[in-house]
Amino acid sequence: MACVNPMPNHSPKVILDNDEIIVLQAQLGEWDNLNHLLICKKTKDAVIVDPFDGKYWHDICNNNGWKLRSAWLTHSHWDHTKGVEQAKQIGGEDFKIFIHQKEKERGWEGPHTNLFTCAEMSDEQVVIGQLKFSAHCTPGHTPGHTTFIGHGLVLSGDCLFLGRCGRCDLFGGDEDKQRQTLRYLKRVLTTLESDDIVLPGHQYALEDGTLPTTMKVEELLLSNAAILAVDDDRAWSLLEFLAFDDSMAKKARRQRKRT
Repeated sequence: MACVNPMPNHSPKVILDNDEIIVLQAQLGEWDNLNHLLICKKTKDAVIVDPFDGKYWHDICNNNGWKLRSAWLTHSHWDHTKGVEQAKQIGGEDFKIFIHQKEKERGWEGPHTNLFTCAEMSDEQVVIGQLKFSAHCTPGHTPGHTTFIGHGLVLSGDCLFLGRCGRCDLFGGDEDKQRQTLRYLKRVLTTLESDDIVLPGHQYALEDGTLPTTMKVEELLLSNAAILAVDDDRAWSLLEFLAFDDSMAKKARRQRKRT
């Protein structure tokens, strides 16, 4: 396994280390955000998925002889894009920021250099170093939410958590699209290796009280509440995490009225 030179206060965890790729995970911020750094072993190029802190990840790369080349954004909520501008400022003109074009539907005006354009429930290729991933448009949590799959990994952002799925009641969210997405992802996941690793955008407790930050595809397909309910109308209607009566939901209702 890689020996990662630590940060002064908080070191990332090594999730995967093989001949092709190193994957680091760190929980940053007060919303239990999980950030993931992917490093191409052969070129030492790296990409950060949903940076909460741009300087943190540049420092990690500088300390280990890697070059942070780009950021891939699963979606445009602030807690997944907070570190984008700083990462771009430090990375300079060559630093690339990828996001799906449909995130503009919920008002994304943040920095980006490249737009994913694939249709809903389809994918296109994205590359870092010699590593090729498929970027799947998986709407529901947001219009252009993107899930990245490749090299034994599923980076699912807020579309799919380990025990459930993301809420659909924020501005740009759509419960029907979320259900379509989960059906689509369920089909995609069944084509992967059973021990491929799912990496979500947040760490949330499972029903048994445990707090994992990774899960094998096989286990997720057998235990995730949203996946298990997606083809059953009654079970789907009973899911309590698709919408909440909180300040964020109220804000989303006001935004919908204005538009």
